[in-house]
Amino acid sequence: MQLSSLGWDDFFASHFQRFSADGFVPARVALEHKHAYELLSSDGDFTAVCTGRLLHDATSRADLPAVGDWVAVRPHPNEAHACPEQRRRADIHAVLPRRTKFSRRAAGNDGAEQIVAANVDTVFLVTALDRNFNLRRIERYLVVAWESGAQPVVVLSKADLHADPAAARREVETVAIGAPVLVLSAALGDGLEALAPWLAPGRTVALLGSSGVGKSTLINRIIGAERQATTAIRDAVGKGRHTTTHRELIAGPSGVLVMDTPGMRELQLWDVDRERLAATFADVAALTARCRFSDCTHRSEPGCAVQAALDDGSLEIDRWQSFQKLRREQAYAARKADPRLERQTRAHWRKINKAQRTHYRLKNRE
Repeated sequence: MQLSSLGWDDFFASHFQRFSADGFVPARVALEHKHAYELLSSDGDFTAVCTGRLLHDATSRADLPAVGDWVAVRPHPNEAHACPEQRRRADIHAVLPRRTKFSRRAAGNDGAEQIVAANVDTVFLVTALDRNFNLRRIERYLVVAWESGAQPVVVLSKADLHADPAAARREVETVAIGAPVLVLSAALGDGLEALAPWLAPGRTVALLGSSGVGKSTLINRIIGAERQATTAIRDAVGKGRHTTTHRELIAGPSGVLVMDTPGMRELQLWDVDRERLAATFADVAALTARCRFSDCTHRSEPGCAVQAALDDGSLEIDRWQSFQKLRREQAYAARKADPRLERQTRAHWRKINKAQRTHYRLKNRE
């Protein structure tokens, strides 16, 4: 298999140059286990582990390989003629810089960065046209997808379960500014031809969405084989059963590389740029720029364009509230991602609290 068929290009080649003269070979992470990785390369497939130095130098889990990453590996000696049924072994010495990455804030108190997909060209944001359909969730996925650097494409699956799929598509297009919106039914095979522009050889496509939206069924259609297990959703609650339990990069017969991911119960923002959030909500950002005062809080100030749009119905209250919620979450995530910003924020509030205490002491003396 040639490297170009795995997504290799000049970007990765330039970053690999410093490793090329020391017996390293480039490989791409296809599957991650607890303590090992399965890799694809032009020299064959490998089972690999990270070196102790790589583990020691990593400041967070995000510094270690993720599915989709390109890595510099050194194959174990004397395994060139290993049994074909067994993967050759190798050691991972470095992770090459990522061109794109889809990250979220991991669940739990530490709130560390979790890389869901790396070096992806296109992200299919899959939402089922059943009880899973939720415009606010689509907005959230779009914010993170645009920030990743990949091209987001909203895929409305299970069109056969919706009374008016065309109307649902028009509704999504009002919030998916700049992202194509496709409607299909993977189970029936309807509408799949619309995916063709993003399924070119050597390109990497990741499917992201909640459990039960039909990602595995869609992947089976794309690669033309029943590779991924599928199950029906639980009718009582309308939720999936998490058929996919791990991330995996799959090479399809057409040459496209498809990444399946487990269904995500939640998608918390991680280090999303404020300008990216504003671009995703371009209609809302345009309104805030028209307010009379630059520091408008959009509550009761005169000349507030946001309140005017809410009053006349040109801006839906749900979209405005979604924007506000994501903006607060973005600010919180930015502080978590940047310790310096977190310290500045704490110092700012300490000054405010100190000033308030001083004010009350002076007032009580009067």
